[in-house]
Amino acid sequence: MKVLSIQSAVAHGHVGNSAAVFPLQRIGVEVVPVHTVNFSNHTGYGAWRGPLIPPSDVAEVLLGVEERGVFPQIDAVLSGYQGGAGIADVIIDAVRRVKAANPAAVYACDPVMGNARSGCFVAPEIPDLLRDRVVPVADIITPNQFELGFLTGTEPSTLESTLASADLARAMGPSTVLVTSVERPDRPEGTIEMLVVDDSGAWIVRTPHLPFKANGSGDVTAALFTAHLGQTGKASVALERTASSVFDLIDLTYKSGQRELQLVQAQEFYASPRLQFGAEQVR
Repeated sequence: MKVLSIQSAVAHGHVGNSAAVFPLQRIGVEVVPVHTVNFSNHTGYGAWRGPLIPPSDVAEVLLGVEERGVFPQIDAVLSGYQGGAGIADVIIDAVRRVKAANPAAVYACDPVMGNARSGCFVAPEIPDLLRDRVVPVADIITPNQFELGFLTGTEPSTLESTLASADLARAMGPSTVLVTSVERPDRPEGTIEMLVVDDSGAWIVRTPHLPFKANGSGDVTAALFTAHLGQTGKASVALERTASSVFDLIDLTYKSGQRELQLVQAQEFYASPRLQFGAEQVR
């Protein structure tokens, strides 16, 4: 499997491509990383250095990759945080050209906007852009519960309302919706869930909820789920493998006392997921 990953990159820490590439490589996926920024660290620190790469330069890199004859080999295009409308245009165009070269290729979009605790943390134009232009061309999306609500104009909370919102999102274009950070009111205390919905059904997986915010964990989740779905063709299996690996990554990071994901130290959890959390079919 080969993934074209168009995302940010940081020198210190693990977000964007700096979070997604190594776990994919560790499970045997060839990655073609194209960076949209080259920052010293993620913006959660409140200060960073380095350039936001102009969309025209990102397009030039993609064109060079295409000229090397790589696009017919791409099985999936992956994108995450989008800093502005210009980069969205570049990604959408790259998806179009990859699919022209390989009609079996898919586009997986993590529609990063914010979360229920902090609200939106992207530029004001990004949520509407994602909803109206980017998500409709995606095959897979991986929003959290808050982002799913914005995309669909709903307030998902219960299992039933989250399933209904996922169906509305699928009606926009994507065939597969992975909802992360599902916090329904009737879940057991101290747990959190992920839900996946596709043409074959819907599955949910529950894990302990660690009291720790790990920047980049969503990027790892989107990457691993996309790869496992491509490799197995089964959303339930992809969900179980992803939940297992990501939980162990976050748990290891939490126990380490470090702020940044212990991405390298957790590498065996990607290569050999413990599969300690089973997916329950809910539809």
